[in-house]
Amino acid sequence: MQSKKIRVSASLEDYLEAIFHTVDAKGAARAKDIVLRMGVNNSSVTQALRLLSEKKLVNYVPYDLITLTDSGLQIARDVVRRHEILREFLTKVLGLPEDEADEGACRMEHAISGSILERLVQFVNYFETCPLNGVRWDDELGFYCAQGADKDSVESCQRENCPHERTGNFDAGVEG
Repeated sequence: MQSKKIRVSASLEDYLEAIFHTVDAKGAARAKDIVLRMGVNNSSVTQALRLLSEKKLVNYVPYDLITLTDSGLQIARDVVRRHEILREFLTKVLGLPEDEADEGACRMEHAISGSILERLVQFVNYFETCPLNGVRWDDELGFYCAQGADKDSVESCQRENCPHERTGNFDAGVEG
């Protein structure tokens, strides 16, 4: 596949992602939409669009609609997928607020390898479906084990030999 060979910077990936989301939301993208979505200036968008056009990732003519080529769409979908998986991990597993998770996912999406990403997918799936999963996050308690219990009664984990049932804390050596 051609787009696998095309290398783009994290910044250009962000532009592809912005174009993807804009087209998804509005049906079309213009340079001014990208300016507003990304909070950058017109000249930065114009420069990025020219670079993306040279790499044959977007169809761009000044003052006209911007579309993703097949290769650009493939890269954009991959960036969006990485972002969504990372955001899901950060919110569901680590208990971060949506806005913080979204910002963190945006930064990490450019550096994560495919094998690590796939392990995160498997872990999130396991985390959500394991019948013994009682690990949760609370801003006051931190991570706590509450299998079969609410967060106020973390002692009733109901798992044999649960190392967290009395502490309510997953930090090694920390008593709760």
